[in-house]
Amino acid sequence: MLHRTNGLARAALRFRPAAFAGTFLALLLTVAVVSACGILLATGVRASAQPARYAAAPVVVAADQQARLRVGNGEGAYDFTAPIPDRARVDAALLERLAPLGRAVPDVVFPVRVAAGGGASAGGRGAEVEASGWGSSAFTGTQLSAGRAPQAPGEVVTGTNSGSGTGTNSGTGGSEAGTKSGTGGSEAGTKSGTGGSEAGTGSGSLSGPAAAGAADRLVLDTPVGKREFRVVGHAEGTGVWFSDTEARALSGHPDALDAVVLLAPGDPEALAAKARTALDGRARVLTGPARAVAPDIDGAKALLTGLGGSFGGIATLVAVFTAAGTVALSVGQRSREFALLRALGATPRQIRRTVATEALLVAPAAGVLGCVPGTVLAAWWFGQLKEKGAIPAGVDLAVSWLPLASAVAIGLGTALLAGWAAARRPARIRPSRALAEAAVERLRPGWIRTPLGVAALAGGIACAGLAATSGGNDAAGAALGVVMLFMLAVALLGPLVARACTAVLGLPLRAAGAPGALAAANSRTHARRLASAITPIVLAMAFSSTLVFLHTSEERATRQQQEAGLLADHVVLDPASDAAGGLRVTRTAVLAEAGSGEDRHLETASALGVSGNPAAVLDLGVREGSLDRLTPGTVAVDRTLAASARVSVGDRIALRLPDGTPARPEVVAVYTRGLGLGQVTLPAADLAGRTTAGRPTELLVRGPAPADAGPALPAAQWTAQQATDRALNAWANTVMAAVLGGFAAIAAANTLVMTVLDRRRELRMLRLVGSTRRQVLRMVRWEGLLIGGAGTALGSAIALATLIPLTRAVTGEPPHIPPALYASFAAAALGLGLAATALPARWALRPERH
Repeated sequence: MLHRTNGLARAALRFRPAAFAGTFLALLLTVAVVSACGILLATGVRASAQPARYAAAPVVVAADQQARLRVGNGEGAYDFTAPIPDRARVDAALLERLAPLGRAVPDVVFPVRVAAGGGASAGGRGAEVEASGWGSSAFTGTQLSAGRAPQAPGEVVTGTNSGSGTGTNSGTGGSEAGTKSGTGGSEAGTKSGTGGSEAGTGSGSLSGPAAAGAADRLVLDTPVGKREFRVVGHAEGTGVWFSDTEARALSGHPDALDAVVLLAPGDPEALAAKARTALDGRARVLTGPARAVAPDIDGAKALLTGLGGSFGGIATLVAVFTAAGTVALSVGQRSREFALLRALGATPRQIRRTVATEALLVAPAAGVLGCVPGTVLAAWWFGQLKEKGAIPAGVDLAVSWLPLASAVAIGLGTALLAGWAAARRPARIRPSRALAEAAVERLRPGWIRTPLGVAALAGGIACAGLAATSGGNDAAGAALGVVMLFMLAVALLGPLVARACTAVLGLPLRAAGAPGALAAANSRTHARRLASAITPIVLAMAFSSTLVFLHTSEERATRQQQEAGLLADHVVLDPASDAAGGLRVTRTAVLAEAGSGEDRHLETASALGVSGNPAAVLDLGVREGSLDRLTPGTVAVDRTLAASARVSVGDRIALRLPDGTPARPEVVAVYTRGLGLGQVTLPAADLAGRTTAGRPTELLVRGPAPADAGPALPAAQWTAQQATDRALNAWANTVMAAVLGGFAAIAAANTLVMTVLDRRRELRMLRLVGSTRRQVLRMVRWEGLLIGGAGTALGSAIALATLIPLTRAVTGEPPHIPPALYASFAAAALGLGLAATALPARWALRPERH
């Protein structure tokens, strides 16, 4: 029996190559998408940095760079973690606890700016370089090339390898990588914003007299202000060095250290064990590869795991969903063959085994070959993220067997499950009824699919209502449910949806003459076949429109808020510490506790630290409260964040400051322009010592900019620059829309080609009864337009049902859909329906050669 089953499967594969080619392509693309996302996820999980700075340090004591929030109670409790926006530091008092174990070297790293010319009377400013204490030379290997080490306050050692170019710094802060995936939009970005270790990799500021030794005075703009120093030596490398005590004072956080390096002879692991006992959980004790204390690694891990996990999960569902439909179509097209086999005495088990054998003949080969484009897609995606600065240089793509094997297994499982489901009825029907039911399409709705489809439709409507009344991440999560549930409803209720579309769109078709009327009748009679063709187009239109138009809506709202809210005439970037006039602004990020109960989480929010009342240069659009009450210990928040955190004026909001320090300031104002200007506004005094840069990042000025403040941008140019900085987010959304939409479009074309080729007998019969070739092709073109139009309409409706509540929750406005962009999407869907039906129809009607 097994031999006969295998023979039937091989014969079907040989005599129906078009159907199996379509199945093969669908499974190959599924494995490609799943494996690409799996590789990114595995890379994010395994991502680690090499301990460059601490490579020669046996034991490093540092703070945890992840903020943790305990959620739940009892056995179900867990820690929600999020990367700290800047850099968490350890208490300097730990030095006393570690001193008995060996030499404990305090380490601080912070940016300083060298005044142009280097002298005491130098005006202007130079680029930024990295500063630290000379004690770090014990583990970095820095050597003096001239002079001596700094010992007293006011002394500095300068680097000799700074070069003559302009300094390259990682911004005025750390690295933040955020991923929102799914249909609530997908945003993946890396900001050089507020924190982290800022290192100049080549500064022209030290290539003049100071570096050459001709001048012994150097003016440096430090986190605590401008200071004049006496150059007492030069060292190989880039940067400047102070005495350890002065470095801590100049860093802006004298009571906190970036790390403590423990130097002692013997086994590092034994030394680390003693340090853990001495610290009793007050800090992390690191050895081996864990010594790479790099906040940007945490951001890269979050980005990659977000892409591979969140977006990958959605992409996997879409891919499996589409491939299952293609497999089911392939099996359904052979209902006559199964009916004949049942009439000839084949048992239900033999039918099911035949379908399973066919899946085993096609799926493994498709899976193995699909891993190749999947790996290529992952490598390209990863390379683009790295090139755009979202992933640090020390992280490499990790291609392993696990994601590839998982993708192949998913493809095989999809083929087996979809084939079994499609063959279930042909296998169990009585032989006497098999041929009769195979002759015409069954019109009665399925008793399993229909209730499930109605439930999915009701769930989608409920999620749309929830998204409309929620804010922030809650709205995004609900929007994801809207798309997925509506798509599931379209798939389960496909024949009913197809008949409804035919009833609506068939009316104008009947006015198009005989070909149009015949196309409408054909579509109405073969609703299941029509549904299998419409569903992938609906999917492509819904997901692509949601991702792309969510970004266009956010981009327009952000730009409008910046243009309306920025009242300053000029913005000075990275101003000098002694610049006069204007409003000093520190752009950074904080973590806010949002949600309630089991849904509590930490949400990253952009933040502004202001040195006074910002009303003169910023119109935040205050809706409740007043910025006049903004004093240390208080905060103003954007309405979206206020909704997520469930706070209002007079409440206290739980925040984690840029270095992870918990704070509970009182909310004194709620405003509406946080998307463009900053979601949290707090006094600059509350950020003192909490950022690595330690000084304002911008100076907002009404009227002319001060000559000594630094380079100034007109307000309009600053707004345009912010749009450029958001280009990575636009690129990420576009790529994800292309991956999902492109896959669905190929699947739609594949399904349409399979459907038309399966109708060769029908099309040729029309020719035999007197229809001309032109009439038949016109009928097929009308069917293609009906399929494309129905898919576009349904996909647009699902996208709007998702976008309207989501954009109102995020931006406070309806979605912004550029007409030209939407027209291109609709034209692509219609063109796909036309091309994927007309071209195979021409091939099917070609004259046969004898």
